[in-house]
Amino acid sequence: MAWRAHDPRSAQELVLVLPRQQPTSAAELVGVLDEARRAARLQHPHLAHAVEVGEQERWPFIAYDAAGPTLAERKPLPNGEAVFAARCVAQCAAALAFAHDGGHAHNDLEPWLVSISDSGAARLMGLGLLPPPLPPVGAGESAEQRVRRAVREAAESDVLALALVLHGLLANAPALGAPDIVAARLRLAPLGREAIRLPWDVPRPIPDVLRAIANRATDRQLRQRFRNARTLARALEGWLEQESQQDSDAHAQLIERVRQLGVLPALPGVAARVARLALMERQHTEALAEIVMRDAALTIELLRAVNSAQVRGTQVSGNGPVLTVRRAIAMIGLEGVRRQALAMREWPGPLDASGAAELQVTLAAAQRAARLAQALRPAGYDAEMAALVALLQNLGRLVLQYHHPEDMRHVRRLMQASAEDGQPGMSEQAAGFAVLGADIDGMAQAVARWMGLGGADDAVLLLMRRLPLDKPVRATESDDEVLRALASAANETIDVLALPSARQAAAIERVAKRYARVLDVNARDLTAALQASAASTSSAPAAQAAW
Repeated sequence: MAWRAHDPRSAQELVLVLPRQQPTSAAELVGVLDEARRAARLQHPHLAHAVEVGEQERWPFIAYDAAGPTLAERKPLPNGEAVFAARCVAQCAAALAFAHDGGHAHNDLEPWLVSISDSGAARLMGLGLLPPPLPPVGAGESAEQRVRRAVREAAESDVLALALVLHGLLANAPALGAPDIVAARLRLAPLGREAIRLPWDVPRPIPDVLRAIANRATDRQLRQRFRNARTLARALEGWLEQESQQDSDAHAQLIERVRQLGVLPALPGVAARVARLALMERQHTEALAEIVMRDAALTIELLRAVNSAQVRGTQVSGNGPVLTVRRAIAMIGLEGVRRQALAMREWPGPLDASGAAELQVTLAAAQRAARLAQALRPAGYDAEMAALVALLQNLGRLVLQYHHPEDMRHVRRLMQASAEDGQPGMSEQAAGFAVLGADIDGMAQAVARWMGLGGADDAVLLLMRRLPLDKPVRATESDDEVLRALASAANETIDVLALPSARQAAAIERVAKRYARVLDVNARDLTAALQASAASTSSAPAAQAAW
């Protein structure tokens, strides 16, 4: 059993995992708790961190700090589900291999015992709560050998259970129609007589190699299956590496275009704006930064310039990426700002008239989102940082609109609801996969890494990812998470402007409810901030969001 719980002692959200059945005796309870404590000491990136092991009314439990959704709670991805499923199962298999090597088996692996972090990493919960039953004593077998055999047999069951999890993710339905993995496992060899193969009539195509791996893992003949968790992990990791090469090709092509044409073109009139800056040399850096921030393309170019490998190595080595315009101006000075602005490709670069108009609309929407984030920021949060995070959450749209305008038109068409059958449009990420064959967020992060925004802990890259629309927004005390939520709220609000006017009020109400706990806003606050952002947006075309 897995329960979400709130710990009033630490104000922390936890997942409380209990065994299916209460131990029948005090000695059995002690044995379960001892095994759970030993298992909780294991440290692995894909084993969830246990914050407490204890018992309540003779029920043993383990409390985990896994606040993200579980595999059972998340919705299938319209596209990219195969990669997600393979990655999660590979990570769980690596964690199981580590545990098996240490003499621990899970023995009750279920989708609701796999937590998914914001970055998409899987973390396994419940290890040690169901010690494997001891098999009958073999001829000449010592007690220690008997325990090792019990763990080995339970480890083989763990691999089959993980294979059934993979089957359910890829088929979008539980194997054998049994949501309980234990029940399905008992119907397969060696204990049962049934066999399963991945169906062909699935909502999303399953790559042939991945289909072969999944079917082998549940093969009727035991000798055909993967011998242990490590071999299953290696097979899935090999497929993922091959699959990621395709994404790498798309990223490499985009980076090559960015090198040739720049991240974005200079907006019309950039020379006059820079000349005005030169006359303000004695102004405070914050005032200068405010003027630069009115030009989204110049802002991004400055971040690229100061975060390049050469500049980082000579001036800010070891301090992480530069993420404020104030610091960028302080580093390179007004003359450096002038050089960077004049080095940008003139507007509109290689775009034709329609492409230039679409890019201007996208830039204006990003700029207005940045202003809205400033207006919505909680007390104590830096206005420029709030604006920059909101702007960077649009980097994928901006760069792809500039370098692949025709593809982005197709993406927007796929996102629109069908007037003929009333079907909703695809999500932006799903449409990006369908048209570009790659994740739009992934493309943006490839450009961000090239710009030098990656850093050792990739904290900036996480800030750049908007909060998923299909997951609730959870309260957090982390400054980075608040900034990410703030920028996401601003961008979701600007996206509302793409809806018919009759539906905008209800949509703003939904956004306000989503972020009420984190940002302490309501629909009235959001509407007022939206109106204020319209008045303060730069001279770019009105931000009628194309999204």
